Amino acid sequence: MSERKILREWLPLERKEGGKFLIEDNRPQGGRLLLRGPMQRAEALNQNKRMYPRRILQREFQNYLKAVAESRAMGELDHPDTSTVSLEKVSHIVREMSWDGDTWMGVIEVLGTPCGKILENLVDSGVTLGISSRGVGSTSKNESGADVVQDDFTLVCFDMVAEPSTHGAFMLPESIDRNGGPVLSKPDRINRALRALKGKGE
Repeated sequence: MSERKILREWLPLERKEGGKFLIEDNRPQGGRLLLRGPMQRAEALNQNKRMYPRRILQREFQNYLKAVAESRAMGELDHPDTSTVSLEKVSHIVREMSWDGDTWMGVIEVLGTPCGKILENLVDSGVTLGISSRGVGSTSKNESGADVVQDDFTLVCFDMVAEPSTHGAFMLPESIDRNGGPVLSKPDRINRALRALKGKGE
């Protein structure tokens, strides 16, 4: 068994077809930008060659429900190498969770924090994003060579990220207001969003 360490996994926010992740842009009505879709998967070998037993994810799901109910299920923009959530870097909060077979589903609300504004600007600009679980635990190799997550695993949070370590683990918007803006490359959209935010802070 490996030593206890930070375990990070990535999943895509994909288009609505096939029941995947989608954007619910309710800002004109309730002032909220919601992301709905898969957050983790049980009993499946991921691109990091790790597998999460369903019983472990079910246990952590139940534990995390308390944080969701108490509005404490916050995540950061980008992925730190720590087992705590930094309040100054919080960008979103998990509002709902459920199971769909072996897939852990959720609804994430983008917050009005500085990092949340960056996230909102990036989504509005059409930037492709990823979602990643962050936890602490150890792994043990099974007979097929996969790293199976062990009982000491503890979920910390779900973060929003730009460059996944897992191939193809990106989040794609279903429908957002773009106000007829020009079509830009991904680097151009990122730079424009960051420049706009910086200008607001000056």
